[in-house]
Amino acid sequence: MKLTELARICAHEVLEVRGDCQVEAPYINSREKQENGLFFCISGARFDAHDFAPQAVENGAAALVVERLLSLDVPQILVRNVREALGPMCAALYGYPAGRMKMIGITGTKGKTTSSYLIKAILEAAGMKAGLIGTTGNMIGSTFIHGDMTTPEAHHLQGLLHRMAEEGVQAVVMEVSAHAIDMHRVDGIQYDVGCYTNLSQDHLDYFDTMDRYFEAKKAFFTPAHIRQAVLNVDDETSFKIMRDIQVPYLRYGISTNAELYARDIEICETGVTFRVCVLEQGERTIHLKMTGIFNVYNALTATAAALALGIGLDDIVRGLESVTAVPGRAEMLETHTPYKVLLDYSHSPEALENILTAVRDFTRGRVIALFGCGGDRDHGKRPMMGEIGGRLADFCILTSDNPRNEDPFDILAAVEEGIKRTDGAYTVIENRREAIRCALGMAKEGDMVVLAGKGHETYQEIRGVKYPFDEKAVVRELLEETRADKPAN
Repeated sequence: MKLTELARICAHEVLEVRGDCQVEAPYINSREKQENGLFFCISGARFDAHDFAPQAVENGAAALVVERLLSLDVPQILVRNVREALGPMCAALYGYPAGRMKMIGITGTKGKTTSSYLIKAILEAAGMKAGLIGTTGNMIGSTFIHGDMTTPEAHHLQGLLHRMAEEGVQAVVMEVSAHAIDMHRVDGIQYDVGCYTNLSQDHLDYFDTMDRYFEAKKAFFTPAHIRQAVLNVDDETSFKIMRDIQVPYLRYGISTNAELYARDIEICETGVTFRVCVLEQGERTIHLKMTGIFNVYNALTATAAALALGIGLDDIVRGLESVTAVPGRAEMLETHTPYKVLLDYSHSPEALENILTAVRDFTRGRVIALFGCGGDRDHGKRPMMGEIGGRLADFCILTSDNPRNEDPFDILAAVEEGIKRTDGAYTVIENRREAIRCALGMAKEGDMVVLAGKGHETYQEIRGVKYPFDEKAVVRELLEETRADKPAN
């Protein structure tokens, strides 16, 4: 595409065009080498990419998108805000791939990943080829594609959507993080359905206040982003969205009046059975193979999104019941032990409370909770999580999560402040592998070991380095060591 043609298509973003050339590959890393590349000079909190534009030109950038014209001998598009222009321009460069597929976006503090897997299963039960974009990675049908972000940067996102459209994907379900909304990564996409799950404390290292965090999510529910919404009305913040919303919406819940709701809920160790009720469409019984009341909400999110797309209840039930597990989300590991081991990504106070409350309902023995908190993130949630663990678990093992650039013992001391407010028994073992060894070693028949915080992650980030750490593999290795040490009969 010619630079002047891109400027014409995205005229509302453009202040001035200087020069012309062929551009194809949008990118934001000046160290990359791109033929016919269009380099976007993003001004960030730490770096201003305008300073790296000469390096980008040396590496082959054919043109630049800038907020101030630079004295470089390459064509340039001048815009008010490069980050805001990135999404719409990348969408245009890739031929607006989202417009060729049904798009479902999910935002909320918890439930995005599981809901996205459930929606993907429903789409496939309805006969569609589906794509998925989210925290655990990306998928085209059954093909897995590695991803580093819950919601990719706009140029990667549009490239991925283009690939999906070219490979025959008919519908895409994706997690839309508050960071992505605030940083305009999803600008240039209009979703057929936008889902809102809930709001609880997280990411205050970025947003500072809960009000700012909520406003970022609320900004998704506008006609610029979505055509219709589905909202969890058991979360009171949904009413703040409904107060100003200008698109049709479908409400769902368990305890609040809604068009879609669940009743007769029965929770056990292996799953949940409930009846899903849709006003004017009837009821169906669903046998979900994942446990916890939070998974009933995830199933309702998925059901509401599918109904908004016009998918029938029979396909919805078939899709929901086909999912046996979601990576690192209330995932029961196959340990062949007299006790159970459950892996969960819960790394926020409410998520930890949800998983511990869920397992408490059906655990015959003790609940042993292993968790920590990530470094360089919201400090306020650390004592909160310690207090929750001390209150709900029979024994807690405080350990490292991803300490990143912080001293792990400083993080653990903050978590310990919270647990000391309770009568809960606990120990502190900074080394996560040794902490897991301790948890497995003390577990007895009927106990439940909850490994919280890492979930699907296969690394531990320490001082800027990601070291391999797959919790499933660690559990397997430790159990094999234990069995090898046992004397033969």
